[in-house]
Amino acid sequence: MSHDATTTYVLRGVRPLGGERADVLLRDGVIARIEAQLPEADVPEEAVVVDGADLVALPGLVDLHTHLREPGREDTETIESGTRSAAAGGFTAVHAMANTTPVADTAGVVEQVWRIGRDAGWVDVHPVGAVSVGLAGEQLAELGAMAQSAARVRVFSDDGKCVWDPVLMRRALEYVKAFDGVVAQHAQEPRLTEGAQMNEGIVSAELGLAGWPAVAEEAIIARDVLLAEHVGSRLHVCHLSTAGSVEIVRWAKGRGIDVTAEVTPHHLVLTDEEARGYDPTFKVNPPLRTQTDVEAVREGLADGTIDIVATDHAPHAREDKDCEWAAAAFGMTGLETALSVVQATMVDTGRLTWADVARVMSANPARIGRIDTGELAQGRPLAVGEPANLVLVDPAARRVVDGRAQETASANTPFAGRELPGRVVATFLRGRATVLDGAPVRDAAAVGGAR
Repeated sequence: MSHDATTTYVLRGVRPLGGERADVLLRDGVIARIEAQLPEADVPEEAVVVDGADLVALPGLVDLHTHLREPGREDTETIESGTRSAAAGGFTAVHAMANTTPVADTAGVVEQVWRIGRDAGWVDVHPVGAVSVGLAGEQLAELGAMAQSAARVRVFSDDGKCVWDPVLMRRALEYVKAFDGVVAQHAQEPRLTEGAQMNEGIVSAELGLAGWPAVAEEAIIARDVLLAEHVGSRLHVCHLSTAGSVEIVRWAKGRGIDVTAEVTPHHLVLTDEEARGYDPTFKVNPPLRTQTDVEAVREGLADGTIDIVATDHAPHAREDKDCEWAAAAFGMTGLETALSVVQATMVDTGRLTWADVARVMSANPARIGRIDTGELAQGRPLAVGEPANLVLVDPAARRVVDGRAQETASANTPFAGRELPGRVVATFLRGRATVLDGAPVRDAAAVGGAR
């Protein structure tokens, strides 16, 4: 049958936020009812009934850090393939980073990305605007014009490059206050990382690869939290990766500075030991750190110092990874494995509950990106009357990751061949199934993402 915006669904026996079983009725794009057991007489005759026994129901995931590569590098990913990958991973919204070709530093480019995402229909695409023109770090981009465009940009980042000039960073922080925006900083002191290939430490010394010191990240974060305090603006720290960075953010929050931070799934589990095989799949920016750092970011996520998990999904063409380490591109895919990695490292270890997962992978990123002002952003997801953006997860399932079988156009996943827990069974975008039985619903996406 067709699955579109007019289809009514009854999710039988799901566990909202991992709690007690309930029946959930999705109708007219919203959550219409949530009851312990919906009477059969109240089930519309035309409704599609989904057997949700033992499936965890979460609000649709929101990624604050995705690289969709379009425009410019459609050979590695398109908005169509990247958002389909996102839906398969349980996401209903992604923020598309600005380092495209051309750079998303004007209202025209961000509107192009937004419109292509809307037409693709798999998830809501929220473009991230560049902080500086061409990511060159010399002149502020059209921040106000992007904020006032149809894309309504609220997150600005030169991700892939650091806004290294403190004066430019200060001006950006001051400027975004006018429309409640946030600057998302890629914290990397460029002079300390010239030619760097991996984390600076014992492994880099033994392998003879140029080291990337933790202080290169920590120094920028320390500077920027003080700048944010000075101008009274919002700062977001991208892909935090070191124990020292966790401590700096913890200190800043204790001081009342308006700073938020993210950690990637791969920094929750992988270490620089992966580099011993010289497999460029494990080359990423910031680099994989030590086990001590992994433990620190897990603890930071558990205690709320780190606000969200963001994928930093970075697809690359085969030739950019199938080469020697030094010549390879930085980056890993992550949209289709993120939830499983969080389950393995945080839920199954008892550090987070499924309600916490909803907070760090949905409510908090929605709030930081200012894309939701309703119950979700207030930390009360899955409420009657709210948009029916949901994901159903089978936490008992286990799967071996096959990079070539994923929906993303690239195969550079660091988890290829590894067994991970959990499986996304269904994803709903405003009541429209984009994924059912673990597979994208092609006819659903065809109706587009019209608001």
